[in-house]
Amino acid sequence: MKDILTYLTRLRENNNREWFQAHKEEYDRLRPIFIDKVQQLIDRIAQFDDEIAGLEAKSCMYRIYRDIRFSPDKTPYKTYMSAYMAKGGRKSLRAGYYFHLEPGNCMISGGVWCPEPKLLKALRQAIYDNYDEFQELIGRPQFKTLYPDWEGETLKVVPRPFPRDCEQAEWLKRKDYVMVHLAPDSFFDAPDWVEQTAHAFEIMKPVNDFFNYTVDEVYNL
Repeated sequence: MKDILTYLTRLRENNNREWFQAHKEEYDRLRPIFIDKVQQLIDRIAQFDDEIAGLEAKSCMYRIYRDIRFSPDKTPYKTYMSAYMAKGGRKSLRAGYYFHLEPGNCMISGGVWCPEPKLLKALRQAIYDNYDEFQELIGRPQFKTLYPDWEGETLKVVPRPFPRDCEQAEWLKRKDYVMVHLAPDSFFDAPDWVEQTAHAFEIMKPVNDFFNYTVDEVYNL
């Protein structure tokens, strides 16, 4: 993966179509390597999460081309490679496993990102109603060590109809439920990084299961 990170560093420094086209052969050589590693990761995750079995890497990966139509940032290419592994692939509504390879900002992540209003409301209700269970899941020592941070936007106050002074307050303010483990670039030089990443996802799985119980109820999945 070191070659991919080196390429992405150079792309960040030369984020324009001319440079990308001049180095298209390099990109075309590296992309299959990333696809192969994502597939290895999928196959390893499937050993503890049978919903992932049968997924193809290409259905989980994101394009390197940015949608710049409504963005003030007009650079045409993403400076990372990533994949979201969940039942249904990258467009899945379910809590899943996210892998992000970016120089200086690599991460192992998962959960529910940017849920639509009806799902967000239901997730908040699930945490409010089952707070002891949720606290037990996120309070496991292995989990707290791997995922000390949660990413995403939060509200300033607890939304209605929940009481503002409830013990669940900080979780009910959240607009996303995303667990994040930041990893140094050197992590991906290790020969067993796929195994280590899968292990991190296995520790995440019970929390994803908690969220997906609600996802399934909301969407009748």
